[in-house]
Amino acid sequence: MAEENPAKESCIRIAEELPVTAVDYINQESWDSFFTSKGTDDFCEWYADWPQFRTSLKNLLSFQLAEELNHFSFPLLQPLPEEVSILVPACGASRLSEHLYDEGFTDITNVDFSKVVIEAMMKRNIRVRPEMKWRVMDITNISFPSGIFDAIVDKGGLDILMDSEHGPRSGPLSYISKVKRLLKAGGRYICLTLAEPLVLDLLFSKFRFGWKINLYTISDEASPGTTTQQTFMLVAEKSYLTVVSRIVPFMDVSFVETQGIQVDELLEALKRENTIREEYSKSTDKWYSLEELKQGVNGNIGVIESGRVIKLFLGETGISRFFYTCVLLDAPPETGPFSKQFLVLFLQKSQASQKILASEFQQRLVLQSFKAARLLIIVLDSSYYRLYSDDIREDTGYFVAELCQVGDDDTDAEFTADDGTIEGIKQNKIVHQVSSVLTGQISVEDVIYNQSQDITFRRLYFERAESLMHSEAPLSTEALRQKKEKPKKIDSHASSGVKVEHKILTTGFHKGVIAGLLLFSTHSKRTTKAGGLVKTVIIGLGPGILPMFMRNRLPSLKIEVVDLDPAVLNVASNYFGFTEDERLKVHITDAIKFVREKANSEADGSKVDLLIIDVDSSDSSSGLISPEADFVEESFLLTVKDSLSDKGLFIFKLIPKHYFTSMRAPVYSKLKRVFSNLYHMYVDDGFVEIIFAVKKEAPVELEEACEALERSLRDNYNMHPWINNVLHDSKLIKPLLLPS
Repeated sequence: MAEENPAKESCIRIAEELPVTAVDYINQESWDSFFTSKGTDDFCEWYADWPQFRTSLKNLLSFQLAEELNHFSFPLLQPLPEEVSILVPACGASRLSEHLYDEGFTDITNVDFSKVVIEAMMKRNIRVRPEMKWRVMDITNISFPSGIFDAIVDKGGLDILMDSEHGPRSGPLSYISKVKRLLKAGGRYICLTLAEPLVLDLLFSKFRFGWKINLYTISDEASPGTTTQQTFMLVAEKSYLTVVSRIVPFMDVSFVETQGIQVDELLEALKRENTIREEYSKSTDKWYSLEELKQGVNGNIGVIESGRVIKLFLGETGISRFFYTCVLLDAPPETGPFSKQFLVLFLQKSQASQKILASEFQQRLVLQSFKAARLLIIVLDSSYYRLYSDDIREDTGYFVAELCQVGDDDTDAEFTADDGTIEGIKQNKIVHQVSSVLTGQISVEDVIYNQSQDITFRRLYFERAESLMHSEAPLSTEALRQKKEKPKKIDSHASSGVKVEHKILTTGFHKGVIAGLLLFSTHSKRTTKAGGLVKTVIIGLGPGILPMFMRNRLPSLKIEVVDLDPAVLNVASNYFGFTEDERLKVHITDAIKFVREKANSEADGSKVDLLIIDVDSSDSSSGLISPEADFVEESFLLTVKDSLSDKGLFIFKLIPKHYFTSMRAPVYSKLKRVFSNLYHMYVDDGFVEIIFAVKKEAPVELEEACEALERSLRDNYNMHPWINNVLHDSKLIKPLLLPS
């Protein structure tokens, strides 16, 4: 392949004709106009030229630097260059892809939202680099299937998105979520960046759980007159487990000493992040590979050991397509006789299965119910939804066979995928599905449980959320009678007259929220005399069940709901009967921005009396099922405290992933640094922990508060049936004590 003209490889040259404002940088028309006027032959390389990072990038794409697999004793098969699938987002007119192709990396997909540049680059390369692929696509809405790329090479794309005006919670967050979804396990996100503080904050926090990060400097060979800013290469490698590891910088002392404020800020951010990671890493649970078990690190795996529970990690490069998180349980002999010697249970992610995986007690109940001497629970998340069950059985067959060798003889494994039985569902029907750019797939489902006396419940699912079901509510008996008399297909635009019951709560979290807010409101003697209302903010609309209940049952509340996605509001309105009025308003905006504005406001009455977070995590590599990791960062907790009135109350649910249960402690520590008055309760068989943070410093005497609450409810609510639930749940609230 002919060499490019070296004179054109100008080092970090930003042409005067480039869009100059942050708005222009993310505007498709601006880039189309720029590429039309300049053409693809008159180009500039942002940040670094090929010779500056050729060797390091080739090594990274050859996967010569992977080390963490050694811990699991998995041999790393070094792929041939043509076998490495690479995505280059926001490719522009850069020659990066061409250089990679000429080095043998021919499986390259380039995307850019400028049709002008994609057509020009395709025309330029179609003959000399015929296998290279080009797609017109917005990098914040990449539509490729999950887990198809070995590497994503980003040369300035993230930096362009991270302008201060638009902030990090729209385009950049969407882009990073796509990066994480598109990479295979073991894949690498290679980001060339100027490492501005906003960019580092996003990268460090979003690649904290389940990613190994190395940070490199790009050799500085800038020609006279070009920018003096240093370019860095951050490499985030997708781990097979949700582990937390230190960020490793590769910078020599002489380099650090000769740099200015840019590197000083980076090193300070690095030190701060590694301190956070050390705190989390102390809390990680112990996981084993099959090889470690065969070597006897947890007893003899060839013998059923009474009561043994092992968190297990299955998968091996070159043997399986995927890697799996599992739990292995051996039954005590006295729980026999056993109908099965070895059972493999595949669990799709669901509310019920998450409860099982989070609780050893629940795991043992499942073990007993299936009458198996040994049970292997294999967790299937959204990465596997395109596969058939036979494909998964075949992919896990080698590892299952190893675990079948119990005693003197091999034991055949029986396979089952029994989520319906575990959830106790008698009948279910998908009512509506819609895909949103911001939220992903949203599903509405009607179900009848085995023990629900044929009452139909309507449920809302977010496909991106680990726990799937956000919440549910029963359909009214009148609506059900009409459905039976006049059966008809539910259309895609309305709920066809079906009425959702808004005066009943079914989820433990929602019931606990009501108990807590009433308990602490009664204690603080917050009143509504002279027409005053309790100013309430709920982050996360979901189906709108909680705010509708609160409006109907608690007339003293003035409620504002914050959600980023208008599609969620449409679903709540059309399929769950959600409506707004003067006491219940929805704001379609960024939640962190909304709370920050409340915190910074000096206007009278602008502070919040009650702030509730009802949002599950959308980050599959996060250590949390709920809430979003951003909502338990210390910076946000401080903002929450500033947004609250003097007697304000902050409520959210804390659910760690089943394989990261011990990460509660770091969250507790951050809460304690901000709020000195903390309480909590457990619901749903201990699966959900509800945190109550009271702004005032004086502790609450819970026993006295419960008595005062009971008197207040008897005087004001005539002891409706739901009041009994509140009184019961309020007594479950205890002070949150940090472990010593």
